[in-house]
Amino acid sequence: MKNFVEEALAQGKRIDGRDFLSFRKIEIVENVSKKAEGSALVKMGETKVIAGVKMDIGEPFKDSPNEGILIVNAEFSPISSPNIEPGPPDENAIELARIVDRVIRESHSIDLEKLFIEEGKVWTVYVDLTVLDMKGNLVDACVLSSLKALWNAKIPKIEDGKIVREEFSGKLPMVYKPVTVSICKYNNNFLIDPTDVEEELINAKLVVGVRDDDKICAIQKQGWGTFHISEIERCLDLAIEKSKELRRLI
Repeated sequence: MKNFVEEALAQGKRIDGRDFLSFRKIEIVENVSKKAEGSALVKMGETKVIAGVKMDIGEPFKDSPNEGILIVNAEFSPISSPNIEPGPPDENAIELARIVDRVIRESHSIDLEKLFIEEGKVWTVYVDLTVLDMKGNLVDACVLSSLKALWNAKIPKIEDGKIVREEFSGKLPMVYKPVTVSICKYNNNFLIDPTDVEEELINAKLVVGVRDDDKICAIQKQGWGTFHISEIERCLDLAIEKSKELRRLI
């Protein structure tokens, strides 16, 4: 299969019939968990990711006493790949969580100041990602599921200083809808939304986070290959253009 995919890429083709700059079919199912304050399942081709949002009362950071807290966690389910074994998140899951966290945080998509409760108390927003099927392009799928879950999330009601689950005081204060477009370099060509086999063959990948005002909010370079300045500029323009397709799904 790997050789077959490589031969197709060398000829400017992909085995699923897409051109280099097309996404696979994307499906989003929202509110898939009744126990979460917000949730979403994203299917990007055969890649499947679920995001759940839970909220709790916590202490603010000392350098931002009037702001709520965002914490993103990710794990690979043992059913997601034959290579995954049960246990704590490995370095790949940790990196995935950090990229998603950076995109959400640096885009200022959540108005964290509105999560202030009282002195010494703020809302902590937990985004928990579970990868159900590892078939490529996990970052884009995870960011998309996280944003959909956050935009559906509601703030639990507080009575006598305690959280009343399944009763809500309002929606999570969301501002922007950042998404990522992962642009892969294969020889002198660029392609988006790689499958797992394609990811094994690419030279390098540039993950670009884009807000809905077309501002770049995060960049992550992966892989052993390099990008020239002119290629990076081309990738940024491409990410802004293709981000609009993803954002319409949120």
